[in-house]
Amino acid sequence: MTTPSYGAPIPPEGIPTDYREGYVRARVMDPSLADSYVAHTIIGDPKGDELIDHLADMEPPKRQALYRGLMDRDPEVERTAPALARDLFEEAAQPPEWYDPHATMPGTRAFFRDADAILQAFAAGVIVEGFASNISKSFVITGRLRDQGLNRLQMNNRHVLDIFLPGGLERLGDGWKLSLRIRLVHAQVRRLLLRSQEWDAAAWGTPISAAHLGLGAASFSARLILHSTRLGVNMTREERESFMMIWRYSYHLMGIPESMQPKTEQEALHFFDVAAACEPPPDMESVVASHALVKAIPVLLGLTEEKETNRTTQEAYTISRALIGHRLADALRYPRFRTTGVLQTKRLKRRFRNTVGRALPPLFRSTKLDNLSGVMAISLYEDSGISYAMPNYLGRNVKWGDLPPEQGARQIADASHTERANRLE
Repeated sequence: MTTPSYGAPIPPEGIPTDYREGYVRARVMDPSLADSYVAHTIIGDPKGDELIDHLADMEPPKRQALYRGLMDRDPEVERTAPALARDLFEEAAQPPEWYDPHATMPGTRAFFRDADAILQAFAAGVIVEGFASNISKSFVITGRLRDQGLNRLQMNNRHVLDIFLPGGLERLGDGWKLSLRIRLVHAQVRRLLLRSQEWDAAAWGTPISAAHLGLGAASFSARLILHSTRLGVNMTREERESFMMIWRYSYHLMGIPESMQPKTEQEALHFFDVAAACEPPPDMESVVASHALVKAIPVLLGLTEEKETNRTTQEAYTISRALIGHRLADALRYPRFRTTGVLQTKRLKRRFRNTVGRALPPLFRSTKLDNLSGVMAISLYEDSGISYAMPNYLGRNVKWGDLPPEQGARQIADASHTERANRLE
């Protein structure tokens, strides 16, 4: 038996220090992917970053009007826009060869059939796993702790809803616009962080790097299917492939390079495992961000009575722990709630609901309408439409000093409620 021959690993001096230990582990799993992942930790979005730099001196209202005009295909704005802006939007308007809008309908049907469970898997599983990576540092250092969990959930819910709506990813659809808006926001935040004394590039690489966006692409697609299945969602093979295509196209619009876009469900699951191995263990920023997210769920649901809020928070922690596993939950300083039977109960309830729905179609149609209205109620929709305001400076970074992790997380979360941390233009 011969030993496989791999290319030479990346020299340590070429890897941000936080990733050196994990990279060695990940390279045992998949040398090529590990090499690619750590190489992308120092890459952002070259075209998006160039545009944001080019527009940095433009008056905020003019910049917002430019983005809105280009999103809405205003002929006058398109004619007078800077070439860099026109080129980026024109390139985004050309779908890749692998994208077939007709093939997205099975994924759309699957999403709206079980939107409540899918969004629960999204909040309690997928986003928490994302915050366990170094991407949490971007959220904490930018000061996005004031209502961070609530706003994060609402904005994510809206993005998910809009990309899965029929026509949402067409050129003038809100899903298309929100995906490209996220690309611009990422580039703006990246610019702010790289010019900040708070960001340690030698240790962490590039803020909101192409690597982290690739991790998000794998997580929001395949990991979301996995966690949704564990909550009782049952998708056909056609629906799963369609679900993956919808997310992949949204991430394509966000400017993620092809090398960081897993193509299939299995590819994405493997990508996630290797990427997670490259990441350092969760630290204080991960603890703070994940707790802010979970504790926002009762607020998102409009609960105000203390007993009901506490019960819902405990349930959210329990479901999240069951989805992400005890090891990660302990690393994130989760309360130690028992999870025995939690996912089994969720699956049985969903199976019962679907069985009744098939037996009583009118009731099932009513349930799906309630599902859609419920999803819209917990999403960030504004009368003025999509906002194109961009963060224009970093919020105050609240320090936790030498406090124990739980107390430090609580102090930061409490302090963040007293200031507008994520300043917009």
